[in-house]
Amino acid sequence: MAKGEIKISIEEMQEAGVNLGHKVSKLHPKMKPYISGIKNNTHTFDLDKTALELQKVLNYISKSIAEGKQIAFVGTKIQLREVVKSAAIECGVPYVTERWLGGTFTNFETISKRVEYYKNLERQKITGELEKYTKKERADFDKELEILKTKFEGIKNMSKLPDAVIIFGLEKDETTAKEAKIKKIKIIGIADTNVNPEIADYIIPANDDAISSVRYIAEKITEAILNAKESKR
Repeated sequence: MAKGEIKISIEEMQEAGVNLGHKVSKLHPKMKPYISGIKNNTHTFDLDKTALELQKVLNYISKSIAEGKQIAFVGTKIQLREVVKSAAIECGVPYVTERWLGGTFTNFETISKRVEYYKNLERQKITGELEKYTKKERADFDKELEILKTKFEGIKNMSKLPDAVIIFGLEKDETTAKEAKIKKIKIIGIADTNVNPEIADYIIPANDDAISSVRYIAEKITEAILNAKESKR
């Protein structure tokens, strides 16, 4: 292993269930090169190939961070939200883990105005500027803040479009990929056996449903980002 290279363990990936795909009937033909076999009517990934693709992704991420580029995380599957959010916060990158808002990339200017409104309302709440309103009006502001927080908290510090987006499940967040493609944002995605890998510029062939699988991948990505940031200091 080269100096600074992140260790990827086939054994650890297997333990995390990274190798388990979908039922054979759900196979996308373009994922065939990444499959090694069938277990209980479910396709299994060739983890040597997964490790190879994951290393390419980590190298790309490290290079991007070193060049000062911005990366965003997207993962809206319910069971994965906390894993993706925690990793994004640790890395200090923008994230979307609730419903993807159409136009987040393709209509970024409008979305940014809504984000600014949210930040301004949040500031007024903190500074006590909302105290001049009635109790009912303040309650209404609180409700609005909760809604806006759910929508925009992860991207409130995203001042420009990211250079790349990591999608933790290409099928669920295909709209994100479509918008990224339009805006020429590089796409990195976990591709399960039922996904067209050509959606992304870089893929990680892996189980995108199991929390343990996605956590393993998120940890490696986090390590790559933090190492790259540390090297820049």
